[in-house]
Amino acid sequence: MRYLSVIPALLIFLPFSPVAAAQTAPQPAPTKLNLVIVEGDGAINNIRLRTAREPIVQVEDQNHVPVAGAAVVFVLPNLGASGTFADGSHTLTVISDNQGRAVARGLRPNGAKGQFQIHVNASFAGHTASGVITQTNAVVAAGAAAGAGAGAAAAAGGISAKLITILIVVGAAAAGGAVAATHSGSSAASPTPPAPPVSTTIAAGAGTVGAPR
Repeated sequence: MRYLSVIPALLIFLPFSPVAAAQTAPQPAPTKLNLVIVEGDGAINNIRLRTAREPIVQVEDQNHVPVAGAAVVFVLPNLGASGTFADGSHTLTVISDNQGRAVARGLRPNGAKGQFQIHVNASFAGHTASGVITQTNAVVAAGAAAGAGAGAAAAAGGISAKLITILIVVGAAAAGGAVAATHSGSSAASPTPPAPPVSTTIAAGAGTVGAPR
């Protein structure tokens, strides 16, 4: 009986514990909203592949604490360079997660080249915040970087071939000159062969000595 009387007393006082009250206390409503652009600003979208950088924003309160449950609206232009979301529309509403982040998934660029702006508006507990994300639609050829690298390598190979050809020609000329110099040196060093003997004829009564006519 003594234990039974103690347990109800504990049950009565436990819900009113300060610790339990602190854990269940709701987060105070923000007095101001801030919208931070996390990703997507300045991105270049590939028209050829229909791929784009998905915008990501974060909603914060006046103390830069993430705000969950905020409604974030992404708005694309209706004309010119722009895009569409997964459902084909120009407007997308996302609820911020526990980190206060909202991602505009499914963004695809249209076929128009140029720069455009995505307007973002966030609202929570009667407060609003807005921002702008700038992106560019461009035609990016597949493998352009690889082609440029191959062209550079080919150019480098052409220069190397020319250099090799020049070196071969210069080497051959140098070798020829060396051979010629060697032969010239041998000719200069070798003794001059003696002149053939001049035969003389003595004619009787002529009184002259000379080469035969």
